[in-house]
Amino acid sequence: MTNMPFFTRDGDTFHPTEVANGPWDPTSLHGRVIVGLLGFAIEERHSGPEFVPARLTVDMFRLPTIDKPIEVTTRLVRDGMRIRVVEAEFFSGGIGMARASSQLLRRTQNPDGNVWSPPNWDVPKPADIPKPTDPRLGMNGKWTTRPIVGHMGSLGPRKLWMSEVRELVAGVPMTPFVHVATGADFASPFANAGDKGLGYINSDVTIYLHRLPVTNWIGFEVVNHQATDGVAIGECWLYDEQGPIGTATVAALAQRKPMVNPSKR
Repeated sequence: MTNMPFFTRDGDTFHPTEVANGPWDPTSLHGRVIVGLLGFAIEERHSGPEFVPARLTVDMFRLPTIDKPIEVTTRLVRDGMRIRVVEAEFFSGGIGMARASSQLLRRTQNPDGNVWSPPNWDVPKPADIPKPTDPRLGMNGKWTTRPIVGHMGSLGPRKLWMSEVRELVAGVPMTPFVHVATGADFASPFANAGDKGLGYINSDVTIYLHRLPVTNWIGFEVVNHQATDGVAIGECWLYDEQGPIGTATVAALAQRKPMVNPSKR
């Protein structure tokens, strides 16, 4: 990746770059980099090849700005033979802005017998889909997409492929888990945008994974959106090029502030 990363690193401190900004305020961080950095710290400090990060939940209760240094603290809540639980907190300028909880499960064998599951989606591979010409589909260079069915805000089924075009942390290749964690925040706009634009800002993200992706392209399929009294939920099924990998679910609040249009770097 040759594009500017979202963070540079100085020991345990992370410094946001100018491309880490979000859609609601050009001086604030994008939710995707908050989720991604919490996942990055949890995996770096507490993961291992024998464990699968089966769940990551991130609560985002303050909006960090891009001009403050970031620190992430982690705490091992439980380190069992089969279940490992980790908590993490995201500090911007010394103030807590978000927190995460992750459950890692030890790899083993599936039990005997068959269990019903939905069929795999039958869609073209990313390489078979033309690159879109509208830069807004990748928020002007924050990621890249290959639309499959529908589009942001269309009233009907929505499916697309997404891949990262930047490192999360400068000089550190993205692992499969960090790749998913960084992209998972997209479930909110993809599931919650309507025919008059995106009117919701998500306050959390929960990722469930039964396996890690083996390709860089992550597929998103909107499977749910419901809203009452300005409180919404959205859900996407997640895929890689070999099949299903998990889900991304978000809670969101009605947001009256219009989105900005970050420039490409």
